[in-house]
Formats: sequence, C-alpha cells, structure tokens
Amino acid sequence: MPLPWKLHGDGKNVGQSEIVLPEERLTWPRTIGLGGQHVVAMFGATFFVPLITGFPPSTTLFFSGIGTLLFLLITQNKLPSYLGSSFAFLAPIGAATKIGGIPLALSGIIVVGALLAIVGVVVHLLGTRWIDSLLPPVVSGSIVALIGFNLAPTAGKNFQASPLVAVITLAAVVLSAVVFRGILGRLSIVIGLVVGYVAAVIGGVVDFSKVDSAKWLGLPHFTAPSFDASNLAVYAGFLPIVLALVAENVGHVKGVGQLTNRDLDRVTGRALFADGISTVLAGVGGGSATTTYGENIGVMSATRVFSTAAYWVAGIIAILLSLSPKVGAIINTVPAGVLGGVTIALYGLIGIIGIRIWVENRVDFSKPKNQLTAGIALAMGIANLTFTVGGATFGGIILGTVAAVVVYHLMSAVGRARQTE
Repeated sequence: MPLPWKLHGDGKNVGQSEIVLPEERLTWPRTIGLGGQHVVAMFGATFFVPLITGFPPSTTLFFSGIGTLLFLLITQNKLPSYLGSSFAFLAPIGAATKIGGIPLALSGIIVVGALLAIVGVVVHLLGTRWIDSLLPPVVSGSIVALIGFNLAPTAGKNFQASPLVAVITLAAVVLSAVVFRGILGRLSIVIGLVVGYVAAVIGGVVDFSKVDSAKWLGLPHFTAPSFDASNLAVYAGFLPIVLALVAENVGHVKGVGQLTNRDLDRVTGRALFADGISTVLAGVGGGSATTTYGENIGVMSATRVFSTAAYWVAGIIAILLSLSPKVGAIINTVPAGVLGGVTIALYGLIGIIGIRIWVENRVDFSKPKNQLTAGIALAMGIANLTFTVGGATFGGIILGTVAAVVVYHLMSAVGRARQTE
C-alpha cells in the first residue's frame, strides 16, 4: 500500500511563505528530524505530569506514543497532533490518589475519557454548530491563550533553576530561527535543546549517575485501574475536565485550521473521539491522561510544517523510547534550565495562537461581553486560581474555561433580554 503523503516540492527546500500541508512531507531524513523535534517539544511536559502524580514516566510515554498513532488513524491523517499528558487532570488525580491510590485515579481518567469519546460521537453525527455556539471565537481563543499562559509558571520555575543555561537555550532557539534558513531554521527547538544541553554539560549541572545502572531494554510498568462506587465525589471532581478537554481539542482543530488556512471543523468529532479513546486506553494501562498538545502547535507554528508524517515518526520514537530504560534515563538527565529555555518559547507561542484566533475572527473588544470574557478567563488562568468543593480541587485552566463560557453566555443572554445587543 502506498504511503499517504506526497512530497512537498523537491522535499528539501520550503519557501518562507509556504507551508507543508498534512498530506505532504519533506524528505524522510528531514521528516525524521521534525518528528524528533515534536518529541522534544512534548517530552518535558509529558514526563513532568507523571513525576508530579507518581505515575511511571515510561508508561506515560508509551501510551502517549500509542495514543498519537491512534489519533492519526482515527482522524485519517487530516489533523496533525501529538497526544501528551494533560495538565488539566493534575488536581483531581491528586485528590483521588490520596483517597484510593493510583488505581482509583486511573478509574477517574477512564470515566473522563469515555465521556469525551461520547461527546466526539455526538459532534461527528450532529456537527460542530452547537460547539461553535457554546465556544465562539472569543471563548475558544481565551481558552487556548489561558492554557499557554497558565503553563508559563512551570516554564518559569525550570528557567530559574538554572538561568544561565536557560538563557543560552532560549537564545539558541531564537537565533537559529532567524539566522538559519531552510530546515535548520525549522529545527530551532532541537538546535536550542542541543546547544543548551551542551552548555549544561560544560557547566557541570547534568547528573549521569542513573544512566549507567539503567537497562537497555525493558517493558514499562503497567497498573490496573480500580473502580469504587462509594467514592462518587471523586469522580464528580473529574467530570468538569471534559469541558477543558473539549476546549483544548476544539482549540487545537481551530488553531491548526487557522495556520493552514483550512476549515477542519468536520474532523472535530473524530479528534474528540480519538483523544477520549486514547485517554481510556492510558487509564486502563496506568498512563497519564492524554490531550492534544499546544507545545506541538507551537512547533508547527514556528516551522510551518504540518505534515502528519512527522507525527507518525514522533509517536514511533516515543514508543521506542518507552521501551528503553537506558534512553529514558538519558532523557531524564536534561536539566530544568534547558527545559525552561525551550518551554518559555513554546508556551508563549500557545498563548499567541489564542490571541491569533481573536484577530483572525475579528473579535470586537469594544463590547463589554468580549472584554470581560477574555479578561476574566486569562486572569484566572494566569493566576492559577483554585476552588475546592467536596474535597475536589479545580485549578486555573478549568476555572478559566468555565468562566469564559459562563461570562460570555450570561452577558449575551442578559443583553438579548434587554435588547442591548
């Protein structure tokens, strides 16, 4: 069976005003390099989530790769995306783990994934109009932006852990993007990582102590979920995450559509279903919940390469890495300063994509409902406000998402009632 991608031009040179579409690819060496860049973009956050929650990082990486390949299959190679660990689950996972350990938290992940898959089926059958009404551009743009800006403090902590290395890494990313032309300029994230890592090694801040003792090959550690009907409050704490995941996926579809000048709404149902099934699969085996990754939108925005072939490469690389404890140990030697330098750029790009949704859709910010929708959502996301109900704690991404939806529709309803719209 022939491969589904056609070569973009000669596969080597891409004009500054051109983009490589999802159904296209560059030469395989270049595609592999771009796939590696997507792995670099995701692995910091993908490993960070299980390190916080206590989930095995290799297992999370394994299901991240599997989920990415499954996503590409279900969306028929029309929507480039990497499925990494979702930060939206951190608070409810923490609450569930305290009560029933990781197995109970995994069952909560499965519930959310199943519900998201159902939403995907509904969207696929009925269309996206109701989602467009629920999440107009000012709302979806706010949600995408607050996700990026909410993640910024994480990048900031890593940055401050080793400021000099972080500055060198960030400078390498910025300079390589403007100094180099062609493929080197499009691999700015990888170049920045390599330069920053070398600087960290020279500075003596890289710890290789666990690399020698790690095995070359080994399966990830799998954990079975445990459902407990007596802890319904725990599951209730997971349910609002569905709205954030819908917003993340819709934001991803709209973001890629904006960047490729395509209407990808017809793929939204498949994207939601794929993310839901991937999250269920991760929960069954002991991995972190998945979601479309804004970091990788940042990479596509920077490289202007949207080839799904690069994401197949990224998914396969992730699976292979998860099967090698030795490689995993080496990856874990990347110091916080290097990650800080890279993620400062990437998280900033996520926020800008949200703002671009406003600009592209000509959101009128002279209207109070748009001003307050965006302002309140961003403030909640950036401040990372938390709200606790019945032992379940909701963080800034969820609160900001809910606030954006509620404020917009409440003000719209009042405006219509008073005939001020």
